[in-house]
This record gives sequence, structure tokens and C-alpha cells, in this order.
Amino acid sequence: MFPIPQIAQWFRGGSVNRRIFRAAASVTGAGMLVKVVATFKEITVAGVYGRSDAMDAFLAAALIPGLLINLISESMNQALAPTLVRVREQEGQERAQQLLSSAMLWTCALLGAASVVMALAARGFFPLIASHFPPAKLDLSVRMFYVLLPVVLITGIATNCTTVLNTFDRFGWPALAVMANPAAIIVGALLLGSRLGIWAMIYATLAGALIHAALTAGMMERYGYRFRLRWHGATEATREVACQYGPVLLSSVVASGGLLVDQSMAAMLPSGSVSALAYANRFVAVVLTLLGGAVSTAVVPYFSRMIAHRDWDGCRHTLRTWVKLTAVVSAPIAAVLIAGSHLLVRIAFQHGAFGPGDTAAVSPVLAMYAIQIPFFVSSRVFYRFLVAMRRTDLIFYCGTINLILDVILNLILMRWYGVAGIALATSLWTVSTFLFLWYWTWKLLRRKTPKQS
Repeated sequence: MFPIPQIAQWFRGGSVNRRIFRAAASVTGAGMLVKVVATFKEITVAGVYGRSDAMDAFLAAALIPGLLINLISESMNQALAPTLVRVREQEGQERAQQLLSSAMLWTCALLGAASVVMALAARGFFPLIASHFPPAKLDLSVRMFYVLLPVVLITGIATNCTTVLNTFDRFGWPALAVMANPAAIIVGALLLGSRLGIWAMIYATLAGALIHAALTAGMMERYGYRFRLRWHGATEATREVACQYGPVLLSSVVASGGLLVDQSMAAMLPSGSVSALAYANRFVAVVLTLLGGAVSTAVVPYFSRMIAHRDWDGCRHTLRTWVKLTAVVSAPIAAVLIAGSHLLVRIAFQHGAFGPGDTAAVSPVLAMYAIQIPFFVSSRVFYRFLVAMRRTDLIFYCGTINLILDVILNLILMRWYGVAGIALATSLWTVSTFLFLWYWTWKLLRRKTPKQS
């Protein structure tokens, strides 16, 4: 345990840590406001749709668009950010703009192509990810998936713009822009849910994505980068991004494979299991986003700058500071979620179509999911350092190990604990991730001699 005075001393000890703290606080503050709105969204959705077949179908339909965004756009963002910072630091703003325009064109082309391929293959792969859905439920899920596909390109652009703003030390307003998504769903479910049923969720999701993209693109232009889709040739910088993008994309494919495995195995269990997994994960996702997401976002530009200037002592100090701090903050939160899982689910969701039986099904899943919190949050600091070091190959190896673990642990634990066993398997492979990234981070830093710093 690390006392408050020592933590305060960390913040006073170095200008980089103070800037990271301010950036993380900005993202966390904005994220808390977004999560307040998102919580109202979950309460609204639970009251309107409950743990129903229609909700299961919507969650299955929304899974692939979310995975495509993570696979293509988020992978590009991770590969782009360190190089974009380096080019701006060493070659100037205009060369950075050229790199950005090329990368955004590349990203949009990949997102569009992937969407077309998924649309053509939907009838083939949906029976795999929703293997135990009856025919009518499966058909509803596929039809909703077709309508949701534009979200892939729209949200991909929004996340790309957000990452660019982060490298320019703009954190708060881009994080607040995400609020457009849950706000649109709340309005759609309340005003249109009775008339359109689950389709109100679809149309509201599309509207929220459009508003989010428009806001972030406007902010990016205001703060110095233009939204342009133009290819500036295969420069050294674009080749560097491409080399990093491959391993990051492969690691994202592997990680997304874990989500598909969990979804598919939950669909093999009794009706409502997919929804139980999703509802329970809402609580944990709030913590992971507010803590892990905020710190992970904040450290990216600073690790990239320190590595560009070969400041290895600064990297060590920043790693120690933020791994310790995230562990101190996240461990008690995990304990509270585990101990209070039943009460939290009952207060948040038990109304309307969501009854006591649903609370009893979701609360143990939440308790199992919460175990992962301190390991996930702390591991994100190591993860961002390795990406900034351009050791994305290690990220891929880690993801491969975890996918194998996820399958094995799911098969074992779901037999004993049902859908809660799937959540426990996720927590266990998160511990594996932490240990793997911790080991390789410090091994790489040990190779850096004092002369290199």
C-alpha cells in the first residue's frame, strides 16, 4: 500500500508526471460525465427491453461492428500515434499533417472494405457467433447487423480524430464527445421504443455515431489538424506505421477472437445468458474506461516523446509511478464491486422487464468480471509503453496466449459456474496479460544502459 503523501510527492516530483496526471484527470472527469449518461442509458434500456430475445439479438448484431472498429481503426490509432508525435517533433507540423491524411485515407478504405466483406458473409458467420439462437431470433440479428454497418466507418473516423487530438495534448473535449452515443440511445428508446421496438436502438446508435464523428472532426480542425483523405506516397513515416500496424492488427484480431468465443459460448447456455454477460460487464467497463482508459490515453504522447529522445530514466520513473498508482486506486474498487454485486445490479437494473430472477443471474457474473480490474488497469501502462517502443510483436504473442487460455478456461469454468464461469475466465487471462507485459517491459528497459539515456 502506498500512502497519500507519497502519491502526492510523485505528482510534485516531475513535470512529465504532472502533465500525465492533468491529462488523465481531464479524461477521467469527462469520462465520468459520459458514464453518468451511459448509466442512465443502461437503466433506460433495461427498463424498456429487459433481458429479452430482442436484446440478445441486438447485442449479437452490434458485436461485429464494434469488433471491426477495434480491429481496424483502434489498431491504426495505436500504430499511428507514436510515429505522428515523432514526425511532428522532428520534421514539423506539415509533414505530420501529410502522414495523418495518408493514414486516415488508409483507415477509411480498410473500414469500408471490411464492412462490405462482413455484409456479404453475414449469413455464414452469424450462425457461429449465435449458434443456439432460434431461426427468427437469428434472422432479426442479421437484419439489424446490416443496418448497423455504417457505424463502422463513422465511429472509426471519430476514434481516429480523437487519437490525433490526444497526441496534440487535447483530451477533455474529445472524451466528452462520446456522450453523443448514449444520449441518442436514451432519446431513441424512450421516444421510439414503444413504436419501433428494438429497431429504435438501431436508429439511435446510427444517429449518435454521426454526431460523435462530426464533433471530433470539427475539434481536430480547430486544434491544428485538417480532416483530409489524401495519399502522400509511401514515405518513411507511412512505412513505419504500416510495419507497426500489422502486428497490432493481428493482436487485435486475436483479442477480438476472445470476445467472439465468449459471445458464442454464452449463446450455448440458456436464453438470456448473452444479455447477462453484457449487463454485468457494464459495471466493469465503467471502471476500466475511467481508470485504465484515462491513464492509457494520457501516457501515449509522453511515452512517445521520451522514447523519441531516448529518455529511459524518464520511462522507468513514469512506469513505476503509474503502475503503482493504478493498482492502489483500482484494487479497492474491484473489492467493492465483488462484495456489492447483487445490490448494484438490483439498484441499477431491477425495474420494468428486468426482474429479481435477472438480478440473481447477473450479479455473480459481475463479481467474476470485477476480479480483472486491478490487473487490467495496471497492465495498460505496460501495454502503451511497448507500443510506443514499437514492440507490437510482443502484444501479438500475448494476445495469442490469452486466446488459447480463454477457450480452455471457458470450457472448464462454464461447466461449473455457467455464464459466470465465462466472466471468471476473462479475469484469469487478464492476470496472464499483466504478468506477460510486466516481464517484457522491464526486460527491454534493462537493456538500456545509462549511456543511452
